[in-house]
Amino acid sequence: MDIDEDEDGTQRPKAVADYGIEVNFDLLDDDERTGDPAEVIAQFDKEIASANNDIERMAPNMKAMERLDDVEVKLAETEKDAEKARKESRNARDHFNEVKNRRCELFNKAYNHISDCIDQVYKDLTKGKAAPMGGVAYLSLEDSEEPYLGGIKYHAMPPMKRFRDMEQLSGGEKTVAALALLFAIHSYQPAPFFVLDEVDAALDNTNVAKVANYIRAHASDSFQFIVISLKGSLYEKGHSLVGIYRDQDVNSSRTLTLDVSLLIVGDSVCFSY
Repeated sequence: MDIDEDEDGTQRPKAVADYGIEVNFDLLDDDERTGDPAEVIAQFDKEIASANNDIERMAPNMKAMERLDDVEVKLAETEKDAEKARKESRNARDHFNEVKNRRCELFNKAYNHISDCIDQVYKDLTKGKAAPMGGVAYLSLEDSEEPYLGGIKYHAMPPMKRFRDMEQLSGGEKTVAALALLFAIHSYQPAPFFVLDEVDAALDNTNVAKVANYIRAHASDSFQFIVISLKGSLYEKGHSLVGIYRDQDVNSSRTLTLDVSLLIVGDSVCFSY
């Protein structure tokens, strides 16, 4: 093998390409400095071979750079869709809160009106000579934050009675309490007429008269009561009567009408068909 030598016979160092690699011998430990160079080189060769085997097993995708542009485009589209979805979510949440607030506002408006009216209505239905002030009735919410999600408790205390749960009231007392609630609800958005089907069935004559007086006092051309009753103390307060009877001759039902206001003579009321 030919060796480049200077004119004086000394060997010149072999020139190699500069790959920008600097060898830092300070990183070598004492064993590597004093050890057999052949063993050290063999160890390094072994580690390099192991690293090459690891790289080959990883099988890197050499076309990954080619797909990078496509991935970046898809990423941009995904971010755009995500931003659109976030915007739609915010709009939906804002609309939901708007509807929720409107719902709560409408509920509270109706509830406050009914709650303010029900005590006076109940007093009008229960007051008498023995109890000129009448009873006490009020409403309470189970959930004040979102009242439409919870229940509403209705409390009614008849005159000269101690407070009891609604379940412990008598049938007549429950009927009067129910009518008070019904009339209070109706006062919020009045309908042109009411249909009451034998609401006096569980009432004694005193309470029937009170209910009849309340109906008579609040009846008008714009608010009519259609009352179905079998008790004379109730329907005798009406402005007109409609009677239903069975005609045996034709085996069918017939009706009779009567304008009660035309039959009032002094303090008495005459009924005829």
